[in-house]
Amino acid sequence: MAIEIVDASERHLPGITAIFNHAVRETFSIWSESETTIDLRRTWMAARRVAGFPVIVAIDPAKPDDVLGYGSFGTFRDFPGYVKTVEHSVYIAPAAQRRGIGKRVLAELVKRAKAKGLEAMVGGIDSANAGSIALHEQAGFEVQGNLKGVGRKFGKQLDLVFMVKAL
Repeated sequence: MAIEIVDASERHLPGITAIFNHAVRETFSIWSESETTIDLRRTWMAARRVAGFPVIVAIDPAKPDDVLGYGSFGTFRDFPGYVKTVEHSVYIAPAAQRRGIGKRVLAELVKRAKAKGLEAMVGGIDSANAGSIALHEQAGFEVQGNLKGVGRKFGKQLDLVFMVKAL
């Protein structure tokens, strides 16, 4: 299957929303128990764009409205000293996982961050998410912190791993 990475548009919002909500319901990837709506994702995407940050999707060109995965980056911390650092997210539809799509989305985010003159990318990952940690290691990210017990979801205490890539 051919995969293309393109800028997300209005037509991709249902797919982005479905992937996000699956992660909320079924995983520890998003530390929230509240699902989102297309309108909320639209507002999120517009805010990213206004701030100059990308929202990208992985699609099969034969089915361009079907989102296989998506990614974005945005402000890491809202202080001037962090202006050259961003935090990113990559989410892949359950049926599209383990096919190299996450690797492609992450590589595109890194490429775009470098093009913007950024100096570092940070990923915050649930410590039990071995697949995401391995994906980031393969892309040259390094574990630079493990914050034990800082999160909660489904009544469970969670640890957050920070992975960083110098650009």
